[in-house]
Amino acid sequence: LNTRTDYESDEYMKLIERVSELSEKFYSQEEVNYDAEIEKVLKGLGFERKDFTRQTSEFSGGWRMRIELAKILLKKPDLILLDEPTNHMDIESIQWLEDFLINSAKAVMVISHDRTFVDNITNRTIEVTMGRIYDYKAKYTHYLQLRADRRVHQLKAYEEQQRFIADNQEFIDRFRGTYSKTLQVQSRVKMLEKLEVIEIDEVDTSALRLKFPPSPRSGQYPVIVEDLTKTYGDHVVFEKAAMVIERGEKVAFVGKNGEGKSTMIKAIMGEIDFEGTLKVGHNAKIGYFAQNQAALLDENLTVFDTIDQVPLSDNTIKIKDLLGAFMFSGDDTTKKVKVLSGGEKTRLAMIKLLLEPVNVLILDEPTNHLDMRTKDIIKDALRDFDGTLILVSHDRDFLDGLVKKVFEFGNKRVREHFEDIKGFLAYKKMDSLKQIEKS
Repeated sequence: LNTRTDYESDEYMKLIERVSELSEKFYSQEEVNYDAEIEKVLKGLGFERKDFTRQTSEFSGGWRMRIELAKILLKKPDLILLDEPTNHMDIESIQWLEDFLINSAKAVMVISHDRTFVDNITNRTIEVTMGRIYDYKAKYTHYLQLRADRRVHQLKAYEEQQRFIADNQEFIDRFRGTYSKTLQVQSRVKMLEKLEVIEIDEVDTSALRLKFPPSPRSGQYPVIVEDLTKTYGDHVVFEKAAMVIERGEKVAFVGKNGEGKSTMIKAIMGEIDFEGTLKVGHNAKIGYFAQNQAALLDENLTVFDTIDQVPLSDNTIKIKDLLGAFMFSGDDTTKKVKVLSGGEKTRLAMIKLLLEPVNVLILDEPTNHLDMRTKDIIKDALRDFDGTLILVSHDRDFLDGLVKKVFEFGNKRVREHFEDIKGFLAYKKMDSLKQIEKS
């Protein structure tokens, strides 16, 4: 800092004018507590206050993505572009992000395979297909109805045009050598050459309905947990957890990231030590899809060979048809696993698991990187699965209509909720309101 004494100079007067201008601009703006804004966004995205002073290098890739997202939200830009923002987020963080985007953001453009998230935050859907762009002033679910209506009209117009083309072509073929019809034939040939052929939008033409092989009968209680405690050093993940999962039940593990959902699964799989009792029931044959399942594939095999090595109990299923339903067609089936993208590897790993004869399925975030059509195929297969299902997922639409019980992980506890995901979320919303009223 410099001390100035040239109070009468032109430079000093210009400096005073600049200070006055900036002061007026500052005081004309609303008062903002930036520390409070930062804390609100970080806590909304799942961070705890103790995380605020940690180095970003200490966080996993998923948490670093949240840090980048927080930086964007705090800038309050005129337009926010989001590409699969809900991957690796827990349900509570996704709901907070929805509220923020609805109430605080200006314009948002999002690419997402999370149907509930898209439906909740958008009022416009843009479809890119066959080199064309269709703009619908509608939420995604309503857009699906409008698209189906559009295709019905397209199909009708296409069929009428094909009849028109066939009639004229028949006329041309019949009278091509007739002198008295020469002008009419030439006229119709030119008309057909100039005709713009109607195209029909691409749709899912796969009729495959994926089914699990019949599962061998397990004991009445495939999983029993009593007074289970897990710690890492001084950090307590959960303590005295208890749960009983019956044969044929479909349950969800939900809660914030880091509260122990994946830890409980690792305990069930016998991958970690713990205190307490955990029993895997008689004849329980477990199929496990881990978050890193795609990384466990043999990278030197082709896509086709990876599935061909799995014994098929249903001989009516053709491998190429099965791969086609999961968007592996043509040359894709001969690609080596090592050249596939992360999403493609996830799809391939999921196909492999769906074909194995198991009676207890444990899926840890299976929908990350999956498109909506593939998720629907998997969801239908899981709904028909006659074994026991334990599902860790943040995808509310995927859980809806699939699970009938929810185990909530949080505050070092595991709470059992005898309701589906919609009932659980409604309860959580009421519980949050009660907490606000108490504060």
